[in-house]
Amino acid sequence: MVASEGLGAQELSNFQSLVQGRVSVAITGRRAQALGLSDDPGQAYLVQGDRPLLAQTLEFLCDPVSVSRQEDLTQLKLTVASSLEKACLKLAKLSRLLPSALLGYPAQLSDDWVVVNSSDIETYAKEAARSLRIVSQAKVPLEDAEQAKLVAFRPSDGGVEHFAIVIGEPQTSKPVLVRLHSECFTGDMLGSMRCDCGSQLRGSISAIAAEGSGVLLYLAQEGRGIGLVNKIRAYQLQNAGFDTVDANLQLGFDEDERIYLPAAQMLKLLGIDQVRLMTNNPAKVQSLVDHGIVVKERVSLLFASNTYNKEYLQTKADKAGHLL
Repeated sequence: MVASEGLGAQELSNFQSLVQGRVSVAITGRRAQALGLSDDPGQAYLVQGDRPLLAQTLEFLCDPVSVSRQEDLTQLKLTVASSLEKACLKLAKLSRLLPSALLGYPAQLSDDWVVVNSSDIETYAKEAARSLRIVSQAKVPLEDAEQAKLVAFRPSDGGVEHFAIVIGEPQTSKPVLVRLHSECFTGDMLGSMRCDCGSQLRGSISAIAAEGSGVLLYLAQEGRGIGLVNKIRAYQLQNAGFDTVDANLQLGFDEDERIYLPAAQMLKLLGIDQVRLMTNNPAKVQSLVDHGIVVKERVSLLFASNTYNKEYLQTKADKAGHLL
């Protein structure tokens, strides 16, 4: 397997020299549906051609924001992906790459090859979440919450880190006011007006401070779990007329790739098993419940829209079920 992202003619030639027979490419059902090749987004597919696939064809198949010209797809053959091929797609997602993979059987294994079991790929996200541990913490006064402490969490393999902002002294014997906030570089750091993330982050911290105590979990799940680079690709598609959900689907992702097992594990490590959850997203409530956290109350978190995020918020309500 090799990532199809950024694959040029020379890279394709190099890969072909290492494998037996023709190469093929795995794509998600979402991407196949966007290309008009399938009407079943729940499947994943292996794509092969009547003749060897060219680099520009692969680019067109895998990247909706590529500059590759329109390709003739009539010579392509789709078969339902095997469990191994699906694992390759999951590995691409875990790597924050476009969810596609160039595949071939190696002529021979060498020390340069990295061998990964498909079962390890399938279980990685859950195992990483379950292995989260507190690795450091320090008091850090914030502009809107002077009595704040940052707590860092890291999985046992040293992978993706998550953080908690603990404000005041939460009483874990009763429901704690909690916000799950997925990182958003453009909104949180740059003040982007095309989403409401920055307002939600600062508003949540202020609301928790006003309450006296509570916790905001800052989760490393940029762009609903697709990563910052892919989120910028989604912005390109939104600029071309797609809404925020359809842009993710065009890229081959599901509309929301986030999981909330890390959040549940973080709460448990903080000694919290019952919460008042600040969210407009019912999926967050259900996910925490599914992972053993008691949600005593959903607390709305609403802010005024602006010219740039009005349609974004409407899409969240209409397609993602947010209670706005």
